[in-house]
Amino acid sequence: MNIQENITTQVLTHHLTAFGNNDLDEILKDYTEESEVLTPEGPLKGLAAIRKFFADFFVTIPTGSDFEMKRLIVTGNTAYIVWSSESAVANIPMGTDTFFLEGEKIRLHTVASHVLTR
Repeated sequence: MNIQENITTQVLTHHLTAFGNNDLDEILKDYTEESEVLTPEGPLKGLAAIRKFFADFFVTIPTGSDFEMKRLIVTGNTAYIVWSSESAVANIPMGTDTFFLEGEKIRLHTVASHVLTR
């Protein structure tokens, strides 16, 4: 693993830990005002929009939900994950995220998930 892959892995680990804890402040440390999250509903740019996205998502996947990492790939400054989750609110049989880093921050993040609400 090269230096960039180590950085990407560290940022991803931080992001996933903060996500599991539903910790908005920690998640936002991985992004900048220039960061964008691309979703099926459209692009979200900047910390305020990214904060709202995660706050809304935490309703669907609250802390303590079942979460399974099905695949994790890190190559250079890019990380790709495939996952599933289940909570009292929703069943998500498949989700996928791709993270593109600039330095130690997530510059571009794509998200897609199949959410079945209860």
